[in-house]
Amino acid sequence: MAAQDGGSSGRAAAPPLPRVLCDTGELASLGDGEAPAGALWKLTEPGRQLDSNVVRLPGGGRVDTHTEPDLDVLLLVLGGEARLDCTDGEHPLRTGVLTWLPHGSARAVLAGPDGVTYLTVHRRRPGMRVQPPKAAGRLRPAGTDAERDRPL
Repeated sequence: MAAQDGGSSGRAAAPPLPRVLCDTGELASLGDGEAPAGALWKLTEPGRQLDSNVVRLPGGGRVDTHTEPDLDVLLLVLGGEARLDCTDGEHPLRTGVLTWLPHGSARAVLAGPDGVTYLTVHRRRPGMRVQPPKAAGRLRPAGTDAERDRPL
């Protein structure tokens, strides 16, 4: 049976290799006039167990309050400033601040006047699966494509 058929060719597959994916410093240095709002970069490598995005919000831009029911998310501010709004209040975010957003927590992000660029990392979301009828409320689409592609 050939390898293309899903059989074995007798050779072991080469292990995956670490590699540089992007220069987040370069992405973070782009200003409001130079970078589009939304996802500037996404992890797309096949076989990955994680998802990750570099996101740019322009000055005053906002990710509205929402709850991610299934995934914990790490958010690292790469450049600029923002405010994280949670049920326990407002938390300032600046370059270098790493924040854990546990699943089930309500949160919103409001960019500072000069905008913010941040990295999110979370477990890869499993493919679509049949859900009980009560889960339908979670399946409503979010706002923009960038918001749907990354949980916060």
